[in-house]
Amino acid sequence: MDLKRVVITGLGAITPIGNTLSDYWEGLKKGKSGADIITRFDPSLFKTKFACEVKGFDVSNHLDRKEARKLDLFSQYAMVSAREAVSVSNLINSNPNLDRIGVIWGSGIGGMKTFQDEISTYFQGDGTPRFSPFFIPKMIADIAAGHISIEYGFRGPNYVTVSACASSTNAIIDAYNYIRLGKADAIVTGGSEAGVNQSGVGGFNALRALSTRNESPKTASRPFDLGRDGFVLGEGSGALILEEYEHAIKRGANIYAEVLGGGMSGDAYHLTAPHPDGLGARNSMIAAIDDANINREKIDYINVHGTSTPLGDIAEVKAIQQVFGDHSYNLNISSTKSMTGHLLGAAGAIEAIAAVMAVKENIIPPTINHENHDPELDNNLNFTFNKAQERIVNYAMSNTFGFGGHNTTIIVKKFESNC
Repeated sequence: MDLKRVVITGLGAITPIGNTLSDYWEGLKKGKSGADIITRFDPSLFKTKFACEVKGFDVSNHLDRKEARKLDLFSQYAMVSAREAVSVSNLINSNPNLDRIGVIWGSGIGGMKTFQDEISTYFQGDGTPRFSPFFIPKMIADIAAGHISIEYGFRGPNYVTVSACASSTNAIIDAYNYIRLGKADAIVTGGSEAGVNQSGVGGFNALRALSTRNESPKTASRPFDLGRDGFVLGEGSGALILEEYEHAIKRGANIYAEVLGGGMSGDAYHLTAPHPDGLGARNSMIAAIDDANINREKIDYINVHGTSTPLGDIAEVKAIQQVFGDHSYNLNISSTKSMTGHLLGAAGAIEAIAAVMAVKENIIPPTINHENHDPELDNNLNFTFNKAQERIVNYAMSNTFGFGGHNTTIIVKKFESNC
């Protein structure tokens, strides 16, 4: 079958280090940390008292206040980042066939705060069932895609993928496949999450997954460092416009990069821990490389999952070395979670954007907060510690892995019109 080429024509972001694409990218290049003491609620009784919150976000600057009340925060983030991506792409102004534009979004949890608040209100009452008529529509994860679709009248494929922290990379891969199979002209994809609340922090604390470096929040997310003690919870959203190449060229779209391949796998090992030898991560990367039909030596940069957990970082590095062999030492590797924290279901979206921008601008964002080398990791690998690096980036890979053993990988390349 003659598969279509798929390009990226729009990007949008709301993150703990910037609420627009440009601010986010500047934050990454500068090695900015988004971590600080939690302001959303009183964290004094929690083991972890800090997170990477989105800062300065006022929904009334973007959405009608009455309408905004019908949306959980994760949907608000989705709407605003999607608006930026759609605006940047100039897609609407090209008079597209709305039946062939879809929305495939990702979220690992959905409206957690809405669920928490509604249940809390019920059990603090007299037992009379008083629930908001928007309780269910605000909570369900698929509603983000619905809101984006309704706003623009996009009537193509419309759904949300849920695969824990791999959710938005799954969404991007699905969007890529629909377009290259000729089933859509363009798809708004990405993911959003708003898990910085009592349930989110308390739940991950119970799993002993979060860092407890309360005395120094900004340095708590430290992937590959000997002193890492867990991830830092983040929130936000990333949106990408994926578009069929000929469709984009015909309307004169600005093209950021080309999507070249996607891979997925399962660990089949443990609910929350990665396979210790990185088996699933290895299979996901190999599947993406095979799908892209390129030599492994083509890859210049890997935006790794790199959560800053003791087991996860080691397993991913093992997988990279299994896949790339000697070429591992030619790669730049970095974890932007060191700056943004872990956005759960939205992680893959903002990290895919980081990979796209690295390809576009030939800059590798750093892995910040590195102080002490972990002897279990190969010190000869280039983890891009503490400072951004300039190099030609023709091909970039982005990995995201989720609880349940879900592994996803995408590959993007520098755009060339004549290939």
